[in-house]
Amino acid sequence: MASSLELPGLTARLDRLHYHHGGATLPPDQPHAFVYFITLRNGSDHTVTLLGRKWVVEHADGSQRVVEGDKIVGETPRLAPGEEFSYNSYHVTGADATARGSFHGVDDQGRQVHVLLPPFRLTIPAA
Repeated sequence: MASSLELPGLTARLDRLHYHHGGATLPPDQPHAFVYFITLRNGSDHTVTLLGRKWVVEHADGSQRVVEGDKIVGETPRLAPGEEFSYNSYHVTGADATARGSFHGVDDQGRQVHVLLPPFRLTIPAA
C-alpha cells in the first residue's frame, strides 16, 4: 500500500457536538448518542477528492471501536482550493469515550492524502 501524505492546508474541525440519551433505535448497552458536526476545508493549492474515513472510539475501560469505510455520509466530496464540505453523523456508546477521526482521498496530482481530526470527548452528562 502506498503511503499517504498529510496535505498542508487540508483541515478537519469539529463544529458542534450534541448529546442524546435513549430512544428505540439505540442498543440497550449503548444508550448514549453523540451527534457531531464536522467541516473539512481545503486550504491547499490542490483539488482534493475525499474517498473515505476512519474513526477510533476509545472507551473509558480502554476498549476500542474502529469504524472505517468508503465515502463520507454516502458522498465523495471534491474540494477545490478554498472549498469546504460539512456534514453530521453520530457515535453511540455505553460510557464516556474519546473519538478521533481521519479522512483520506486523492489530490489532483494523484497523491494519496489524508487529514486528521483532533480527538474529542464523548462525556455523558451527570443525571
